[in-house]
Amino acid sequence: MDEIRTDQPSLYDEDVVAWAEQQAAALRALGARPDLSNTLDWDNIIEEVESAGRSEVSTVESALRLVLVHLIKHISAPHLPPSYHWRSEIVAFQITGRSSYRASMRRKIDLDKVWRDAVVQAEANLAAYNDAPVAGLPETSPFTLDELVAGDFDVDRSLIQLAASLDSTRPARRRR
Repeated sequence: MDEIRTDQPSLYDEDVVAWAEQQAAALRALGARPDLSNTLDWDNIIEEVESAGRSEVSTVESALRLVLVHLIKHISAPHLPPSYHWRSEIVAFQITGRSSYRASMRRKIDLDKVWRDAVVQAEANLAAYNDAPVAGLPETSPFTLDELVAGDFDVDRSLIQLAASLDSTRPARRRR
């Protein structure tokens, strides 16, 4: 059996999303060659490789959604006892998102969808305390992706930024 070449560092170690895209493209090109065996299940192999990249993006989206959920909860109900815990959760989820984020994910992350999901989740979480999100939350994310994954991310600065984005003409979200 031929020896696998490992003399070069793998893109996989640096950026799984970019690696998955590169490998899927190479596999598609190989799968299209009539001179190669068709015993390999090219479509499913490609799908498995691509799913590795999607999984990494999902990890970052989930962490960022949880950052946003906790920011919304904190600005909406700072009087609730869990608000101190929410601050530490914001930091923990931001670190997870930042450490997992790679530049190739930028075009795959729909930050406005992440924001909308965060608002819905914060609404459900606050309802457990008989509370609701603060009135005037924007329809789209008040944060950029760069702000959310920044190494100098600051909870207080983010809360101020979120407060500045509130629209006093928008009513509070109704409880579901």
